[in-house]
Amino acid sequence: MAKQDDQELREQLSETAYEVTQHAATEAPFSGEYDQFDQPGIYVDVVSGEPLFSSLDKYDAGCGWPSFTKPIEKKAVKRHLDTSHGMFRTEVRSTESTSHLGHVFTDGPVDEGGLRYCINSAALKFIPVDQLEQAGYGQYQSLFE
Repeated sequence: MAKQDDQELREQLSETAYEVTQHAATEAPFSGEYDQFDQPGIYVDVVSGEPLFSSLDKYDAGCGWPSFTKPIEKKAVKRHLDTSHGMFRTEVRSTESTSHLGHVFTDGPVDEGGLRYCINSAALKFIPVDQLEQAGYGQYQSLFE
């Protein structure tokens, strides 16, 4: 996938989504639309539409951002060392569009692998399970059967 033109992205995305995905900004905790959101479906990259996470792997970590135990497919995200703000963290970016999504931490549910993917709502678009087929994500329908 070719990287989209900056002006196209500014027109396509909200200001927050643009800043989060393109400049690694972070939305305020407890402000994102998917933090306290509990519907079946998948979450895709707001920039490219690539499938990232499933509601089946979402849980309430109480951190103020949507949290997932794993990506929908391992190859969906890339990890990078982030030393900004005087911290050592692992940044998570989407593979195709390289959108900044958030960070992954090792304090997730142990019985689910121990990871917590802490993701900005602004980097995501939700596709409800009953719209997967028409939205072009029919291959993920079986996850919910």
